[in-house]
Amino acid sequence: MGGGTVNETVLFDAAGPRTRRRMVWVNIGATVVVVAIGVWVLVRLGANGQLEPSLWTVFLTPDPWVDYLLPGLVGTLRAAAIAIVTSAVFGVVFGLGRLSAARWVRIVSGAVVEFFRAVPVLLMMIFFWLGLGRLQILAPDDLPLVAVVLGLTFYNGSVFAELVRSGVHNLPRGQREAALAVGLRRAQSLRLVEVPQALLAMLPAIASQLVVILKDTALGYIITYPELLDAARRLGSSEGNILQSLVVAALIFIVINYALTRLAGMLAGRVGRRTAGRARAEAPSLVVSTGR
Repeated sequence: MGGGTVNETVLFDAAGPRTRRRMVWVNIGATVVVVAIGVWVLVRLGANGQLEPSLWTVFLTPDPWVDYLLPGLVGTLRAAAIAIVTSAVFGVVFGLGRLSAARWVRIVSGAVVEFFRAVPVLLMMIFFWLGLGRLQILAPDDLPLVAVVLGLTFYNGSVFAELVRSGVHNLPRGQREAALAVGLRRAQSLRLVEVPQALLAMLPAIASQLVVILKDTALGYIITYPELLDAARRLGSSEGNILQSLVVAALIFIVINYALTRLAGMLAGRVGRRTAGRARAEAPSLVVSTGR
């Protein structure tokens, strides 16, 4: 960019009046279809007695919350909180490893990161649950939590490592050159200059990844971890309102994830105001990049 002029690449022709009218009608038609499906679902639920007030009013009493939902929410938040910390440590260590001057360190770190990014989270949870159970090194009550945290740590830590690497690579080149010019070694430049700035630029992407960690804790019910989804299923089985219990659990997830998404937006805005040249640390499906 020069002289304050922003050059934009046009990927599409601007829609004309006819195309815009067609898009309006397509949107109207899609809305009608979605509303019709919603009405049909409600009618079918009513016909099967799933809209009876007694199935919903139970959530206005304290017992379902005290006995099931709140303990399940605590389990979800506990696993997510531990996994966030361990994923951050894993991500910083292997992200720095991928930026190391030693070629063998970069190769090993890259292999670890790519491997754990490719393995499904649920598969890792089941593997650790079964493997640690065979070794009998943990108490049975602690085993599900440890398996959930390890699965979340290795997958999301690998994503964090990629955020560290891409964040440092997208910093202005002058940052490293200035650090080297004042006598810092490359490792010192990474540790003292580049990574701190990259971490600041990565905050919005990291906040978005927190949503992924929180949602993935729901997979723990498959290995008997008592989180929110498991609590909702047990509540529904005891009260005979499994659908209603799952809907309430989904609403709780939506509220928490919406709060985290809003936090990510606030961080993005604040980082944008405080950093002159933003390093875009992006991960697939987490941050939408825009050409500038």
